[in-house]
Amino acid sequence: MGGLDGEQKQLIKKLVNFRMKEGKRTRVRTIFYQTFHRPARTERDVIKLMVDVVEKIKPICEVEKVGVAGTIYDVPRIVARDRQQTLAIRWILEAAFKRRISYRMSFEKCSFAEILDAYRKRGIARKKRENLHGLASTNRSFAHFRWW
Repeated sequence: MGGLDGEQKQLIKKLVNFRMKEGKRTRVRTIFYQTFHRPARTERDVIKLMVDVVEKIKPICEVEKVGVAGTIYDVPRIVARDRQQTLAIRWILEAAFKRRISYRMSFEKCSFAEILDAYRKRGIARKKRENLHGLASTNRSFAHFRWW
């Protein structure tokens, strides 16, 4: 893991910090390194694969609730770059955790399977992104309620 650039190191650090519970950073780091060292079914490096997955899962737009004259509307808005990466990582980890609960497998296997599914443009995290974009496009008629 020594030959990583800054973006890849930052991504691994964010992954570890999102998953960390009760300060058990070393334990979570070993889980992710075991995930990354699993034999990949693709020819690519797993960490570069993870960077590509986060790029594919990043949402472009989201909806926020805006109250106008006593009525609450879902108004679409553009997502900031930092929030895009945060949401993508959160969705991937949530999807892996849901998969772990339903299939009763180890977290390493579930997270690796979710990474591969997201790379192939399927999986729970990708579906969440598509649902969010669909909701934003449905409510684009309320875009004039933005005031920024």
